[in-house]
Amino acid sequence: MKCPQCVYTNPDGVKFCLNCGETFVKNNAQVDENSMFYEFAHYVDMVPRMERSIEPKFQNIFSRVFRDHSELEAERLFIVGTALTTPKISEVTDTWPKPWLFARVFIFALLAFAGFYIGVDYFRNVNFIPGLILVGAFAVPLTTLIFFWEMNAPQNIAFYRVIFVGLIGGMLSMLVALVFFDILKNNINPITIGIAEELAKAITVISFVRFRKYKYILNGLLMGAAVGAGFAAFETAGYALRSLMSGDAQNLYITILWRGLLAPGGHVAWAALTGAAFCRVQGDQPFKLNMLVKVKFLRVFLLVVLMHALWDTPITGMFPFGQIFLTVASWIAVFLLIRAGLKEIGEKKVSQG
Repeated sequence: MKCPQCVYTNPDGVKFCLNCGETFVKNNAQVDENSMFYEFAHYVDMVPRMERSIEPKFQNIFSRVFRDHSELEAERLFIVGTALTTPKISEVTDTWPKPWLFARVFIFALLAFAGFYIGVDYFRNVNFIPGLILVGAFAVPLTTLIFFWEMNAPQNIAFYRVIFVGLIGGMLSMLVALVFFDILKNNINPITIGIAEELAKAITVISFVRFRKYKYILNGLLMGAAVGAGFAAFETAGYALRSLMSGDAQNLYITILWRGLLAPGGHVAWAALTGAAFCRVQGDQPFKLNMLVKVKFLRVFLLVVLMHALWDTPITGMFPFGQIFLTVASWIAVFLLIRAGLKEIGEKKVSQG
């Protein structure tokens, strides 16, 4: 079936074009807004919708998590961000997306972790240990990363690119942090740790988003979250391995559990905030070093460094309540920047309209 809009050849029986989202309507029949096409279109934002407030309503943001979704829907989500499937800014709606895929990925990760756990703990098979560590380390950071990917309303970054930035960016940011730690080896404390690691992630994030292709605040959030997710997962895997090498298997599970539960409010959120702040400053302009001393960037970066330093501060009786408080604070800042990113899209639509 050839699409009359973009001339893309689709499989027979589909209700919409897999390339541009054009609806195939027969006999001038009205399109059912509960159809699969609208499920896709509302998520991918490839067709205009009735304007709604961009103020967050959390019951609406997560309203699709508990709905039934087909495998085809999930497959459809993964084709966004290419040259053929990225919508024009005029076609993007500046309303809050409704992510759901991240919850499914988390369930799959839990099932995989449970399988490796049974292999290690019940069958005593050491071959399951690498899988246990890797799945345990990546489960929550990857889930959080997919949430940010679903919240990227412009839908202009392909998922393969997100994974690339997560793996390579996570590794590079850890190496840069090691360089800073080597420089500060005689003065290691929570403040210098926060500066070293957040500066390392900031340098890595900026190296990926400084090209004007990623010019939106929501793009910075996503690319920053990718670097932070890689950093968090690799670091957790390292700590888990250390726990295992100490001969304390119980400590291995505790390490994976606590670091997994707290991962969304740590490296992932902090790097996302840094990336969003930089893209907010850069906008459509070419990269200049003086952007790094702009107030809009510095205040977010300093906030991130402060939260990281407080996170590492050994306050007796605070763990894990201090980290939980900082997680909540981090996500308040994240949602504020998501709102700013959606307002930015609305303003660009008006300026180009």
